Amino acid sequence: MSPHLMAPTAALFCLCACASGPIALLREATGSVSQNLCTKTLASSLSPDEVMRDHLLSEPGMGAIAWGLRYEVDHEGQEVRASVFGGWPSRSVFREGRGCTLVYPGDAAPQALTPLAHAPALLPDIADGIAPQDARLIAALDAAFVEPEHGAPRNTQAVVVVRGGRIIAERYAPGLNAETALLSHSVAKSVVNALVGVLVRDGEMRVDDPAPVDLWRGDERGAITIDNLLRMNAGLGFDEGGGASIATHIWYTEPDMALAAGRAELETTPGAQWGYCSRCYLLLSRAIGDSVGGGAQGVRDFAQREVFDPLGMHSVTLEFDASGTMMGANSMLATPRDWARFGLLYLHDGVVGERRILPEGWVEYSTRPTDAAGYGAGFWLNTTDAEIADWHMRWGIPGAPRDAYMARGYMGQYVVIVPSEDVVVVRFGQSHARASDVASVGQLVRDVIAAQP
Repeated sequence: MSPHLMAPTAALFCLCACASGPIALLREATGSVSQNLCTKTLASSLSPDEVMRDHLLSEPGMGAIAWGLRYEVDHEGQEVRASVFGGWPSRSVFREGRGCTLVYPGDAAPQALTPLAHAPALLPDIADGIAPQDARLIAALDAAFVEPEHGAPRNTQAVVVVRGGRIIAERYAPGLNAETALLSHSVAKSVVNALVGVLVRDGEMRVDDPAPVDLWRGDERGAITIDNLLRMNAGLGFDEGGGASIATHIWYTEPDMALAAGRAELETTPGAQWGYCSRCYLLLSRAIGDSVGGGAQGVRDFAQREVFDPLGMHSVTLEFDASGTMMGANSMLATPRDWARFGLLYLHDGVVGERRILPEGWVEYSTRPTDAAGYGAGFWLNTTDAEIADWHMRWGIPGAPRDAYMARGYMGQYVVIVPSEDVVVVRFGQSHARASDVASVGQLVRDVIAAQP
């Protein structure tokens, strides 16, 4: 059990008086603590105190309940339990092959997945001759890890730079190494893009098909397509912002996340307006599962066979909700080197060796801007620096080439692909800086490019 800092009891009364739906927020808080601690300590082997300090206690609103928050990391039982003020308990269980799953009262813990033998990789080894010799590359890594004098800590965990298909620079924070699998957050959405691409390649799905959501049949939502879900212009509005949100409520309190996502109501006409939509990727995750069959085991085997093994991505763990649906909006794990391998799939136009993984034209489709937005279909683009009004932040990667695009996750998870420079830059961290510290990532990309002969 880990006690936390005491604060005046008045904090609780402030929370209940000021917050909308305080009971729901407390359930969301303990769910977030148990799930993220489980994933980051039992799957990534990070220190619980580090995770609490750098991730969870820095979340908006957590400071008000920190004094009443309790958690227990049970390494023998492979689970994490959390409560706040002695109530609203939550429990997340780790199982091999499927990572951590929130277990709800009355439900049995999930079973481990059966390992699938890895097929030989088609991607050449990227980890041959890694240590950077160029002083400019060393300086670029130094700058990526140094903490700013003012503002939120950067908390960079890992940087991997690949050029010409080989790692040319790499560094990890103390306690981490090349074997440490790190949580993706929303980088997972770009993996969902790849899995949809495979189904499109095989004729099992088309982007102009109606979204296969039973709750939407016969009403206006029936006009929403797979393309709308991928592009986040389904008309459902923004479901993520700072702190508690529609998305976090679903992630940490709903056993069937896709079912909860399907209850969304239209705010605008499908296709008319972009709005960040994690619910869209929960629904795509369900659609992938329904298409390939076999529950969590079937999805994991499909992803490994079609995408991960050809790339040599042997560290990946897909996480699933209590219903067995992949948490493709926010929760996968892989080593930074494997995230770099994923970036190479897109840098090479969806081809690995002599094998086409993604259908011809899929990368161009995925990186085509969605109207005026700096977002394609599962990837963030660098085509505009206009402001995202709902978030008061700008699109893009400042300082990076215009053709750069990225898979991007909460608190500074980045897989940046720069076709014009034949470069993939992976940066993972735990930063609460504005815009997930994208400015420092732009600087890193700029420094890496400048260091090239």
